[in-house]
Amino acid sequence: MLDNLTIEKTSKLLSEKQVSALEITNNYLKKIKDSNKLNCFITVSDEKAIDAAKQTDKRISNNEKIGLLDGVPLAYKDLFCTDGILTTASSKILSNFIPTYESTVTANCKNQGVVVLGKLNCDEFAMGSTNKTSFYGPVINPWKSIGNDEDLVPGGSSGGSAAAVAADLCVASLGTDTGGSIRQPASFTGLVGLKPTYGRVSRWGTVAFASSLDQAGPISKTVEDAAILLETISGHDNKDSTSSLKENELFYSNLNSSVKNLKIGVPKEYMSDDLPEEIQKFWNEGKKILTENGAELVEISLPSTNIALPAYYIIAPAEASSNLSRYDGVKYGLRVKEKSLIEMYESTRSEGFGDEVKRRIMIGTYVLSSGYYDAYYIKAQKIRSIIKNDFDNVFKNVDAIFTPATPNTAFPINREEVDPVQNYLNDIFTVPANLAGLPAISIPFGLDNSGLPIGMQLITNSFEEQTLLNISKNLQDTINFSNQPTQWWA
Repeated sequence: MLDNLTIEKTSKLLSEKQVSALEITNNYLKKIKDSNKLNCFITVSDEKAIDAAKQTDKRISNNEKIGLLDGVPLAYKDLFCTDGILTTASSKILSNFIPTYESTVTANCKNQGVVVLGKLNCDEFAMGSTNKTSFYGPVINPWKSIGNDEDLVPGGSSGGSAAAVAADLCVASLGTDTGGSIRQPASFTGLVGLKPTYGRVSRWGTVAFASSLDQAGPISKTVEDAAILLETISGHDNKDSTSSLKENELFYSNLNSSVKNLKIGVPKEYMSDDLPEEIQKFWNEGKKILTENGAELVEISLPSTNIALPAYYIIAPAEASSNLSRYDGVKYGLRVKEKSLIEMYESTRSEGFGDEVKRRIMIGTYVLSSGYYDAYYIKAQKIRSIIKNDFDNVFKNVDAIFTPATPNTAFPINREEVDPVQNYLNDIFTVPANLAGLPAISIPFGLDNSGLPIGMQLITNSFEEQTLLNISKNLQDTINFSNQPTQWWA
């Protein structure tokens, strides 16, 4: 009864008093304790979780249950600041940082009675597509290839958030998506991963990577759960100057699965001979399902797709180099003692940051330097505007866009890429939505010949998350993907 719970099912069990929040919480805490091989959690906040569960049980006994999330055990990517709980961004430089405040996203969850199980491993400062850049070591994907015992990457940067849900170590989780960091790991682990419209969800209290791209969102087992979490975490926040003034919407209450008379765009630029046959097969199957369920497929063109990735890998490192300048050993975090202030700065940042973070800081500093600012950064921003215009033109004629989520399935952790650009190519289908600030979702479609999950992506226009969720639910209900990894780690 307590395995593979969804938010909906957990809430129902609690409301009907079939089980207590404390029983559910203790069950998950035991699962986490038995899952060390996966390395999903950096911090387990067991005492706080047990206390929150007891508070839920008290409310339920008084018929004062707050809502669907009251008593539901969640876990957060270790990028969200949590009052009194270690927040590291998976970096050595923040390995001793305990915030005295709560991010807006996690505060919204707290106000709904969520039980926080702990903080989840991720790529250092969210920089990566494999979860191999974490100071705390890589997260292991719960899925295995058929007949092969090799450990696989869970995707990144929200690898711990995806792996923890796939392994049923929490009911759902929260991650962040800068260039695909929710959707790619969701695709690699057979889950639903939603990146909201930029500005839909407050960034306040979330450790910044690239401020014009970062957006928090849910990773869950179902579209319904994604709708519940999006409804909870979104809304205007005075503390975030980029937060949208739009009123919050009732995504869960308004969820339906009709796609009749909707026009779904299929970009010709995504049709490549390099796309694996199995991913192409599921993409074709998705198109067939949408057509049979009443949608109209339209071939569209997003001509700037091929230059989205290079533009992203100029803009994101540039913003990262600026955001990460605050980690200098003075106010908080790691401090390496040296004879002079300059030496202290240099040693702290040298020892505190990992190789991938250093690489991106150096790229960002280079493209922002006086001799190269116009040639690189300004040009990348112009390309970003062109990409946004491409989407604007397409959305005059279609309601959504349907594409693969990733160009491949999960691959072995020990696969060494001599050229880091090979890892960057994992984001080729996801990055354009971030550059344009659009909402996008990855939903599980099936398994490849090796038994590994394949996800497909839907993108809609800004603040059209309801349409995005409705189409996703239609596909989910038709496909009925229910595969789970074999529990080899316990």
